[in-house]
Amino acid sequence: MASSRSFPPDFVWGTATAAYQVEGAVGEDGRTPSIWDTMTHTPGRIKDGTTGDVAVDQYHRYRDDIALMSELGVSAYRFSIAWPRIQPAPGVVNQAGLDYYRRLADALGEAGIAPYATLYHWDLPQYLQDAGGWPSRDTALRYADYVSTVVEALGDRIPTWTTLNEPWCVAYLGYADGEHAPGLHDHPASLAAAHHLNLAHGLGAQAIRAASADARVSVTLNLQVLRPASDSPEDLAAVQQCERVANGVWLGPMLEGAYDPRLFADTAHVSDWSFVRDGDLAEIRQPLDFLGVNYYSTSTVRRIPGARTPTWQEAHSTAWTGAWPGTETIEFLPPTGPLTAMGWNQEPQALTELLVGLHRAYSGLNLVVTENGAAFDDEYRPGEEIADPQRTAYYAAHIGALGRAIDEGAPVKGYFAWSLTDNFEWAWGHSRRFGLFYVDYPTQERIWKDTAHWYAQVARTNQLPRA
Repeated sequence: MASSRSFPPDFVWGTATAAYQVEGAVGEDGRTPSIWDTMTHTPGRIKDGTTGDVAVDQYHRYRDDIALMSELGVSAYRFSIAWPRIQPAPGVVNQAGLDYYRRLADALGEAGIAPYATLYHWDLPQYLQDAGGWPSRDTALRYADYVSTVVEALGDRIPTWTTLNEPWCVAYLGYADGEHAPGLHDHPASLAAAHHLNLAHGLGAQAIRAASADARVSVTLNLQVLRPASDSPEDLAAVQQCERVANGVWLGPMLEGAYDPRLFADTAHVSDWSFVRDGDLAEIRQPLDFLGVNYYSTSTVRRIPGARTPTWQEAHSTAWTGAWPGTETIEFLPPTGPLTAMGWNQEPQALTELLVGLHRAYSGLNLVVTENGAAFDDEYRPGEEIADPQRTAYYAAHIGALGRAIDEGAPVKGYFAWSLTDNFEWAWGHSRRFGLFYVDYPTQERIWKDTAHWYAQVARTNQLPRA
């Protein structure tokens, strides 16, 4: 098949997962509960009532999954390390947990696949949530201890580390909106969580480099691409306000060493930001070898006519819900156009805009697309592979958009398809499928989807096939 474009010779093609979504074995080899174990075992919190107790059983089947990666021809695998496997209780280091990830990294190395390890992909040990969770400053300090333990043990095998995955989801979906673990509706706590996640990133980056001088350090952000509902000044201002709360809260401290004062004004009814201490911003701003970018869809917003900002008292009650504190006067409009099974729109051009915008704002910072993919309703017939043309089209369009960003000068060094297999999709349980490989959950059989064959061609040839 003819190629529509080639990618740089050193471009990294990979695929990605997260520990709680794939590992299972939640009670084995010393692992103790995370906030997601607690959440999934609380009736009514997961849409299909399932849990990650077994997930896709990668804890036991990792060699089989690595064999699939080898058949795909990918050169890297992005996975996360489960904090409760490493530190199952305060002050306790679980050697069995470290040994598992050592075996995983060694097996990847034997297959010629580079390990990209995420140190925090949402599975906070429940004992730390009981002690205050991310709104507590102590959690950031405990995170730095955990990072030191992991990198000292595994830094000789794993050269590339990501401190956090999508802190936006952790802070806002976990502590404000309540859709994600720990499932709280506490807007003031969500902003404290955001700052302490920033602090954890900075302390964690320093801990990585102290434990492994040659390590590559990154963080992964799901930066929001926002569209105004109209060209009115009100709607344009609404976009800028949302960008400060959703994106600037991470980019400012991590890359510039400062919070935008307008963010404090946007959220003054929620928090006085007294949890920010002298010296924190210097700790947070650490050199990055690359910034991980997760992208799926865009959002359209408008200023609600006549809407008022809640009072301090109202903002400190549970009456105000929603994912983003400080955006109570802004409406998020329903997505339009062809939607994925998640109800998300498809706008590949926005990925180009996002990558080029980051390049222009932070010249010299390398970028990697650490997640991109789509859920659709796959039709499974035993004994047959899965036809999923919508997913293939989604990938083709977005990888093409990534290529256009490179053409415009963005230093994009890699792309990780989300996800290797179908898995436990957080609040949706097993009802949404993102995988390149279909999983028949009763048997744990992995079945090729047509998109997996297509992506294998891309990874092996370093070229995007012509549509």
